[in-house]
Amino acid sequence: MPHHTPTTQERKADRVGRSVDIVVLGMGAAGCAAAITAHDAGAQVLLLEKTDAANAGGNTRVSGGAWFHHDDPVRAATYLRALCGDRPLPEPIVQVWAENTRTVSEWIESLGGRVAPNGDYRAEYPELDGSDCYGGYRCVEGILGDRRLFELLTSAVGDRGIEVTYGTPGQELITDSDSGAVVGVVTSSGERIGARRGVVLATGGFEGDPEMVHRHLGLTDVPVWGSTAATGDGHRMAQGVGADFWHMDNMMAVNGICLPGDRHGFFAMFLHSKGFLWVDDSGNRFVDECVPAGHGQALIDGHYELHPHRPMHVVFDERTRRAGPISPSAEIMPVGWKVLVDGYRWSDDNQAEVGRGWIHRADTPAELAKLLGVPPAALQTTVERYNSACSVGIDDAWGRAPGALVALDEPPFYAYTAGPLLAWTNGGPRRDQHSRVLDRSGAVIPGLYAAGTVSSTYSWAKDGGFHIADAIVFGRIAGRHAAERR
Repeated sequence: MPHHTPTTQERKADRVGRSVDIVVLGMGAAGCAAAITAHDAGAQVLLLEKTDAANAGGNTRVSGGAWFHHDDPVRAATYLRALCGDRPLPEPIVQVWAENTRTVSEWIESLGGRVAPNGDYRAEYPELDGSDCYGGYRCVEGILGDRRLFELLTSAVGDRGIEVTYGTPGQELITDSDSGAVVGVVTSSGERIGARRGVVLATGGFEGDPEMVHRHLGLTDVPVWGSTAATGDGHRMAQGVGADFWHMDNMMAVNGICLPGDRHGFFAMFLHSKGFLWVDDSGNRFVDECVPAGHGQALIDGHYELHPHRPMHVVFDERTRRAGPISPSAEIMPVGWKVLVDGYRWSDDNQAEVGRGWIHRADTPAELAKLLGVPPAALQTTVERYNSACSVGIDDAWGRAPGALVALDEPPFYAYTAGPLLAWTNGGPRRDQHSRVLDRSGAVIPGLYAAGTVSSTYSWAKDGGFHIADAIVFGRIAGRHAAERR
């Protein structure tokens, strides 16, 4: 009997159990967009979600759910180039992004969503060329947050009968031994699932993995604003098949409070008073705390820098404590894991949080410093110098705007330590304009796609609504391209 050499298709079949056309990993905006688009193009889709249904959706579940609006792809492309600064993107990606972000609202409406503007949001970087394209936020029902986008997308997935398997993290990609193409996924339980046309990574960032955060962002044991399930699973799977990576040192962080023993944190926005300071472990200020900032960066000393980018102690006084909640409730801003999933409502005067020990209290800055572990004399001097600047309306030290110079002169004094709070990471496997993942030589890894914060477009600065728009645009592109692949 002659020897039979297995064909490629036979080898694929031998290595997997069940097979579908496309496997999508992750059920946020990018994953849902990919699954919906691929299904509508005629593909059989399996959507694998790492968590259970109650915690599914990654950061999309707790985000503002808003995307930015524009009507001018030429100016939008100009703005994106300017935001990238000295970290330029490949021009095909810029062009595809600019053309397709214009049609996000149209696609949401095609799913049955009513789209309307929300608020008077302006470009966060008005000094940059192209910022005039920015047309504000668009949301489902014109309402920010409160899961509206997530619920619309998951309803569209359900209406199409797309199969969703919860509690099923991907662990490894299966490749064809001859071509190197990605042909399936191994789940954490060891199940081998074939993907005849491709695998879409929509697994989110790596903000939930302390080791990766420390290695790439230089931050230690920081709390997260969104889902702690974003632990770099897609990054590791892509790395295992030779993917290249881009802008791994980019992120968005904010001033936030973390509770003892809790990985999640609250935004600390100080909407009711600017009477607060940021100090480092020396007890000294290190930046203009109120510098105008975008979604992660601010113009500092002529350069766009990550802001905030380091741990800090946030100090305020009794007047600010009484002025109103330093972390907004769901009635003001229905976003964030602690607010939407855990259902916590911050007290109107911050007193409950002080009583719980989340915020330190002392009669003087020097006594407060002892609780923070910073030099008492240094913090006392810092507060006195800042108050002197407030009295004359000029901050010679850091250039804080006169309107933001609110003295800290009413005891007692309060403080908490911010990690800072990590909202999301930007970097991941490098991809092209078709959402195809590239290897270290720049070649396409056949059958592997990435979209959303696992591989964000933004190499540096980004504006409000950019991340949701990016996830939807490149999720749709990934789903369509994979569905057409043979």
